[in-house]
Amino acid sequence: MRRAGRLGAAAALRLLLAAHAAAAFEPLSTGIAIGVVSALTGYLSYPDLYCRFAECCREDRPLNASALKLNLEEKLFGQHLATEVILKALTGFKNNKNPKKPLTLSLHGWAGTGKNFVSQIVAENLHPKGLKSNFVHLFVSTLHFPHEQKIKLYQDQLQKWIRGNVSACASSVFIFDEMDKLHPGIIDAIKPFLDYYEQVDGVSYRKAIFIFLSNAGGDLITKTALDFWRAGRAREGIQLRDLEPALSVGVFNNRHSGLWRSGLIDRNLIDYFVPFLPLEYRHVKMCVRAEMRARGAVEDEDVVASVVEEMTFFPKDEKIYSDKGCKTVQSRLDFH
Repeated sequence: MRRAGRLGAAAALRLLLAAHAAAAFEPLSTGIAIGVVSALTGYLSYPDLYCRFAECCREDRPLNASALKLNLEEKLFGQHLATEVILKALTGFKNNKNPKKPLTLSLHGWAGTGKNFVSQIVAENLHPKGLKSNFVHLFVSTLHFPHEQKIKLYQDQLQKWIRGNVSACASSVFIFDEMDKLHPGIIDAIKPFLDYYEQVDGVSYRKAIFIFLSNAGGDLITKTALDFWRAGRAREGIQLRDLEPALSVGVFNNRHSGLWRSGLIDRNLIDYFVPFLPLEYRHVKMCVRAEMRARGAVEDEDVVASVVEEMTFFPKDEKIYSDKGCKTVQSRLDFH
């Protein structure tokens, strides 16, 4: 009898592992597969046995706000606003046992300012495997939604993908990169999931997190930063209220923002528009030093200066901001 119990437990475990393996290929099937075998988990002698062998969705896993704060402060350079807003938004959301809607963040700024890096840090602090987690989903506009004539198909697929994954894990994270290259109207397909509904077709989305990454609005952000610099005011004096209202309106009216005339903005479903400021010479030097440390190399200030000198800065006269942020630091360091 005991042997039969052990065999049954092993069979259930194998079936659960197979269900999660399928998640990487068929997001929609995951919820169904896990639902079918969920009864078998009760057959196991120890509830946590499965989680020792495969990744589990820990909806009640608390956010280590101190670790997140340290990650942002040590790894993200020149972005005091992003650090402050993201820490505040995530901490408040995760501490709320009964949120009224999913947390939705829209990150804006030029390439190389840290938007993708921040999404990676957020993912790692919410799910230990980060971007490799079965519960973190990255969509790239030019890869997943390339054809304008297939918008209706993409909308249907997107709804199914999100519904299936949130059914499997309520605290799923969805990251949409290159929003400024997304065809208008596609993102509105997920509007019902971001709204103040207790459930949509029997599924609650209130504990999910949606993050949009976009270059749109970079010109508005740069103008504000440049105005502060020319007025002799400290960069760190820029506050969210100096940027967020103009950023939301600008993105709403920008045909190439991915959020052009979007119901997500019209219905105030985006909780924070997070501006990423253009990076100055000193910030790029910080990026070079951080990359050298990551490679286990000695921080050589001559090499740091050489790498930064190879990069281009704007405006033409003042040369304050790196036109590619820290995006090319890794490749340039390879030549030193």
